[in-house]
Amino acid sequence: MAHKPSGLQAAKPWTRSRSRPDGYITKLARWLLDNQIGLSSTLIACLLLTHLGVPSLRPYTSRFFRLSYYNPRTKKYASGFDDFYFMSFWTILLTGLRAGVIEYILAPLARRWGVSRRKDATRFAEQGWMVMYYNVVWPLGMYLYSKSPYFLNMEELWTEWPQRELDGLVKAYFLGQWSFWVQQILVIHIEDRRKDHWQMLTHHFVTIALMAASYAYHQARVGHLILVLMDVIDLFLPLAKCLKYLGHTTICDILFGGFIISWLIARHLLFLKACWSIYFDSSRIIAPGCYRGTAEALEGPFPVPSDWSHLIEPFRNPAGTVCWNQNIIYGFLSFLLCLQVMMLLWFTIIVRIALRIVQGNRAEDLRSEGEEDEQDEKEEEHERAPPLGKEVSENGIGWKEWEHYVDKGAATGSGARFPSHRARKELLNRIGCDKHID
Repeated sequence: MAHKPSGLQAAKPWTRSRSRPDGYITKLARWLLDNQIGLSSTLIACLLLTHLGVPSLRPYTSRFFRLSYYNPRTKKYASGFDDFYFMSFWTILLTGLRAGVIEYILAPLARRWGVSRRKDATRFAEQGWMVMYYNVVWPLGMYLYSKSPYFLNMEELWTEWPQRELDGLVKAYFLGQWSFWVQQILVIHIEDRRKDHWQMLTHHFVTIALMAASYAYHQARVGHLILVLMDVIDLFLPLAKCLKYLGHTTICDILFGGFIISWLIARHLLFLKACWSIYFDSSRIIAPGCYRGTAEALEGPFPVPSDWSHLIEPFRNPAGTVCWNQNIIYGFLSFLLCLQVMMLLWFTIIVRIALRIVQGNRAEDLRSEGEEDEQDEKEEEHERAPPLGKEVSENGIGWKEWEHYVDKGAATGSGARFPSHRARKELLNRIGCDKHID
């Protein structure tokens, strides 16, 4: 049976028809968008049935459900290409889980709690999903960090390198987070584009590249720390947005203040401290050189080759040659500082908004509306949601009526956005509270 499209994600052709007819890629994206739950559940069900019903295939299907490369002697896990099976499963699961939670939990809650504007209802559901996700992964990441030898001691990030094996929970956390960011790439391509599509896409690709490099170069410790620092603000911002849509402006203001403080401390002060540790501590503690072999048969150190092949080797062979020298340090720093530049641009706009709020001004005084913004507002006036008392369908959602809640698809993410001429409103809508932002 075909899956019914999500209430918050269906009926979006009007957002495309204003510009040009749908092409084949657009239609494919629309089909994927409308069938996220059905596709995800079908794929997972097929994997489970194959795993349970065909014992001869279990050595292959088990790679999707459990971590690979377990070493019973050390009780730890190595890395390898079979990890992509595990990541594929979690990418599919997160895609279906997100769509299902939005459709069957958060969409009905938005309606029940009186969120009437279609744009607010859509974003309430999206931000509600982010609240749920980060309230699971950040405490888990913080727990692992508190139990680690590098807790509040950045010098320990670089000791005992290369660590060819990881504890099971650390590996699962890292691969799960990696899968989440891969899933974000999928989401922003199948949903209708927003104005900051390319900025968010760049952010996602840089994040994925850093995670891949830190995993391949056996620097999961610093990758773990960066994830904890980056994720902490998502405990504040999505919840503040949800409270804004529900009209709880006082609590929203408090959380917005916590968001600014956490952003400053985590994404600038501590993040730059971690960058300094990469530059200073790693070059001081890790002697330039290369290693090869498994954790139990590690060979090295030996001199760094003069060619460039050693830079690609960790991605091709998890037990092959892995090197560390000043050039590799600069490579990691270039990506991290690229993220820092993005965050500084975003934080500048956030501070300007906060200052105007303190001065009693409306935050949208910082931007000038474009024609597209005005058109969105005019259309929204004509596409209000039905009254709460309206009869709903048997699954608890008034399907045709709920389609009026549709907004342009969101590229889910926690960061604010670049201050481009037409993206200003999108930034303000993300980070402002109800009495400050329309």
